[in-house]
Amino acid sequence: MTTRSVPDLSRLIDVLCDARRHHSLADAAAFAHLPDSEADAYAVQRGVGAGLQLFAGAVPRHWKSGGANRSAVLTHAPLPDAGVWASPADAGTWPFHLRLVEAEMALRLGADVTPEQAASMTPESAHACIDAMAVAIEMVDTRWRQPLDEVPALLKLADMGVHGALVLGDWVPYRRLDWSAQRCRIRIGLQGERVFTGTHSLADPAWLLPQWLRDVAQQFGTVPAGTVVTTGNWVGLLAGDAGDLVQAEFDGVGHARLQL
Repeated sequence: MTTRSVPDLSRLIDVLCDARRHHSLADAAAFAHLPDSEADAYAVQRGVGAGLQLFAGAVPRHWKSGGANRSAVLTHAPLPDAGVWASPADAGTWPFHLRLVEAEMALRLGADVTPEQAASMTPESAHACIDAMAVAIEMVDTRWRQPLDEVPALLKLADMGVHGALVLGDWVPYRRLDWSAQRCRIRIGLQGERVFTGTHSLADPAWLLPQWLRDVAQQFGTVPAGTVVTTGNWVGLLAGDAGDLVQAEFDGVGHARLQL
């Protein structure tokens, strides 16, 4: 069995830093056995964040979290500050390699959450720590040369969950909704509107909060009020092109817009 070493992880961190710094693509095949655990992938995320000073605060302010279903291992990634924009947003010359679009619901913490509070939190009690929600558009992008479906999952996780940019709509007070009936509408350029109803993989966006908060608290300590997490995709991976206008709307919640 191949085992990783700290120098190996440092090399992976350096490669991802260089890819971000120079807007280039790295060879995933050079890291066939790295990282070998979620803990390693999170260590690489922290290393890249520190190496490029991607986050202004001690705890990253914006995150993504999610999983295929409630039985799956949930994964989490911090989102670089420079790529988080308020709607309506214009990507301008932002250096995308891919323009894959997701529509999500973002949640915002209304109070600090300590490691002790995170450890005892349940999906039911988690609702009390949320003060606001907003429609989000996440752009999926990559620092790897290979097609996404050929990149190992842990290498995608190490690459900040193959995150490209995030657009946040207006914040509205959080309330518990009937997510099984929640309708999401998305339009990309001239492709025509697509409508999705009740398609969140976890049935309730807030369900992931305890696991996400425990992981963040384990890495960084107390998670401060105002920290934002996007909670999983409703629409699959949809392709956009330079020049497209992306519009996402959740009925009764709000909308977000991004000009590519």
